[in-house]
Amino acid sequence: MPSKKLTSLLWIIAIPVAYALLLRTVFDLDIIQNFTQVMSITFFISLPFGVGVITIALSPVEKVKYRGYRILMPWLPILLFAVLTILLQTEGWACWIMILPVFLIFGSIGGLVAGYYKLKKYRNENKLHISLVCLLPVVILSFENQLPSLPARYEAYTYTDITATKEQIWNNVTRVREIGEKDDKGSFTNFLGFPRPVKAELDYAGVGGSRKAIFSRGLVFDEVVKDYAPEKMMHFSIKANPFNIPSTTMDKHVVIGGDYFDVLDGTYKLEQLNKTTCRLHLFSHFELKTTFNFYASWWAGWIMKDIQNNILQVIKARSEMKS
Repeated sequence: MPSKKLTSLLWIIAIPVAYALLLRTVFDLDIIQNFTQVMSITFFISLPFGVGVITIALSPVEKVKYRGYRILMPWLPILLFAVLTILLQTEGWACWIMILPVFLIFGSIGGLVAGYYKLKKYRNENKLHISLVCLLPVVILSFENQLPSLPARYEAYTYTDITATKEQIWNNVTRVREIGEKDDKGSFTNFLGFPRPVKAELDYAGVGGSRKAIFSRGLVFDEVVKDYAPEKMMHFSIKANPFNIPSTTMDKHVVIGGDYFDVLDGTYKLEQLNKTTCRLHLFSHFELKTTFNFYASWWAGWIMKDIQNNILQVIKARSEMKS
């Protein structure tokens, strides 16, 4: 009897995982890239919802009677699916950190919907609902294709107050000496496994100057100074060529300069607060190209602010050290 229950449990988990892997493969096929993409509302809603429905539909009624089971049981195949895609390298750790909350929520919603019908014991209708769930991506996609695909532009603003002269601060702004790992304060980006800043080189302090922001694992941003006022302001364009970024550096769905996420420009502004203290502002503009920018922008903004705060803290420490 225990082995029978174990076999049943394995099927309850394995079938939804197989469905998820199949759908993930279909969404990533080159032949349908012009039709839809993995980074879409269709994928983020229909896949976890379908996993939730199938999981509960396959579960015994005595288990489904418990609301906690209907809510939490779909999480098991979703988490297993996440682990498998990481092992198979179809998704990265950073990507899953960002999308997992959405998957768990819609997995639970799917479980609750399936539980509602299962408890009514409409077995024939229940089979029909499962088949409709499998077709759900096509239904949602027909609506999603009507959504505008225009890229959206966002700003990430940060600042820090520094007790040092303008000259000391500006010297550390234009050219950032190599940053050791002990000086790296990017807690969130480090947790996600993003490359960390190493140094920044500027060939000419003025309009037209070329600046390279070098990060670990081969990530380099080519920057061109567009506006410049000594010890006051430096505005520069930012270009990351995704073809020059090693495939192991970042998840392809969050790679900077890729299909979905790009950084456009950055600006340093130095403000004198009083005789001893200056405020260094750093803000950047980034672009997102997804149909769920309302959610992706929250994560992208957090990432950009963490990177900027990290650099500001390095500049602050080095400037105050010489004051």
